[in-house]
Amino acid sequence: MSEDLPSNGVLRTPKRSERLRQRAAWMYFVEEMTQSAIADALGVGRVTVVRMLAEAKALGEVRIALSRGDAELGGLEAALCRQYGLSEAIVAPLSSDSADPTAPIAAALGDHVSALLRNDMKIGLGWGRTLNSSLEYLSERSLKGLSVVSLVGGVTHFVADNPAEFPSGFARAFNADCYLIPSPALVDSPATKTALIERCGLKSVYDFAQALDAVVLSVGSLGPEASIARYAVIGEADRKTLGEYGAVGEMLCNVYDDQGRIVDHPLNSCVMSVPLEVVRAAPVRVLAAGGAHKLAAIRGALKLLKPTTLVTDAATARKVTAADR
Repeated sequence: MSEDLPSNGVLRTPKRSERLRQRAAWMYFVEEMTQSAIADALGVGRVTVVRMLAEAKALGEVRIALSRGDAELGGLEAALCRQYGLSEAIVAPLSSDSADPTAPIAAALGDHVSALLRNDMKIGLGWGRTLNSSLEYLSERSLKGLSVVSLVGGVTHFVADNPAEFPSGFARAFNADCYLIPSPALVDSPATKTALIERCGLKSVYDFAQALDAVVLSVGSLGPEASIARYAVIGEADRKTLGEYGAVGEMLCNVYDDQGRIVDHPLNSCVMSVPLEVVRAAPVRVLAAGGAHKLAAIRGALKLLKPTTLVTDAATARKVTAADR
């Protein structure tokens, strides 16, 4: 069989070849698939994959933010905007529905946020694995007067790939000032929370976050694999009680139900985060999340945050739009 003819026997037109080339580049440079795996996924030979990758680089398409010609992605983006009142949806392609969407979403997010930033902006940031992964995809440059505000406290157990370091890493990328909440994300009581804010110097950070130009957030699931469990933000006994309150996800460690309502769980009164009503008041609200295990959390977050922009992957977009039809 000719190298220019896919194994399915469908002859490629110039437009089809362009889409195939861009899919191959995305799989290789973003999803970090091997050339052999890409060849199998696309139904072409490995030599064709090598040639397509070289062409993509020569044509200037490899910039992490790849030109996209997939009509399905545009349809999914339009459906998300229509169903959730978004100003913009960005759907990253996936090689398969079972692939980990973290890197594709992070790449799309890094490109989007880099284009969004301006001098003298005040941007509030959450933290998590997806957001942290976007750091390597930012277009670093110096921005005058940019202020970065962490919207939630951190973790007490340090790990090599600490997701709570996202705000400081983001600030370094743009030579910006960074304002942190130097406390655990979750404290032992509402009284401790009040004391830390009112008497331990954190009120200035909370006050500074009152008039944000933009926020960038993700969401977490509540299973044992969730960030709040893996990084010991919440104890296992407490985590297991969340379902009894109807909780499906967390945003800035605040837990909510599938309708986007903050649940009446005692932990919510102990979260060291900027109030969600302040976050929702930002004129630009970017939500980045994906994965089958986060489907309920994402649907609830869309109602809770009412984002202006959603960055997700194709598999998640299909499921979210189908679930809320």
